[in-house]
Amino acid sequence: MRDVYRQEMNCQIIHDSLHTRPGWVLEYLLSADGATIGYGSIAISGPWKAKPTVCEFFVLPHHRSKLFDSFSALLAASGAKMIETQSNAPLLTVMLHAFAQNVESESILFHDKVTTSHSIPGALFRRAVAGDADQIRREQLDPDAKWVVETEGSVVAAGDILFHYNRPYGDIYMKVAESFRQRGLGAYLVQELKRTCYEMGSVPAARCNPANVASRKTLLKAGFVPCGHILHGSLPT
Repeated sequence: MRDVYRQEMNCQIIHDSLHTRPGWVLEYLLSADGATIGYGSIAISGPWKAKPTVCEFFVLPHHRSKLFDSFSALLAASGAKMIETQSNAPLLTVMLHAFAQNVESESILFHDKVTTSHSIPGALFRRAVAGDADQIRREQLDPDAKWVVETEGSVVAAGDILFHYNRPYGDIYMKVAESFRQRGLGAYLVQELKRTCYEMGSVPAARCNPANVASRKTLLKAGFVPCGHILHGSLPT
C-alpha cells in the first residue's frame, strides 16, 4: 500500500526514509468489515520520541467514505499526540485540520518549474576537494557538502543534494559565506545543483523555513516554485 501511496503522492515525500529506520515508526493496518482498507504510520523515535506523531495516513480510494472513522480508530489505537504532514499529502492534511490544534508551518516545500541561466563572472561551480577544507571551515560552510562555488581562488559557497527521500527526488541545500552574500551566488549555486541533480537522473526539490526570506528569494530566483508546507499540530488530550 505504500507503493500505491507513493504513486498517488507523485512528489517528494519528506518522511519516506523513516520507514527504513528500525524502531522509528509503528505501522497500523486499518480495516473495516473484515477488509484491510489502509494504514497509518506513527513516528516514535528521534525528534518524535516523546510525542508519538502521525506522519502518514492512507486509505484505498474505494474506502474513503470511511476516512474519518478510520483516522479516529488510528488515534485511539496509537495514542498519538501530534500530526505532522506535508500539505500536498491531501488525506493527512484534511485530518490535521479536522483533528489537531495549534497548526503551524515548519517549512515551505519547493519543486522545480523554471530553467534559469544565471552566470557570475569569475565564479566556478565544481566538486569539493580535500584542499577546500580549511576555507570551508573558515567561512562556516558545511564540511560535508560535495559541491562548491569558487571565485577569485576562494571557496565562497557550498551545497549538496540529499537522497534520503523517495527516489527519484533529491533535496538541494546550500550556504553562501556571509561576506559574499547578495551577489547572486546562492541562486547560481542552486541552479547548478539542480542541473547536476537532473544529470544524475533525479528530480530536484528544496525547502526552507517560512521566516527565512533570503533563502525563499534565492530558491525562487533559481527556478523553484512553492508547492506546499510541512505542517504540524497537537492533538487534544
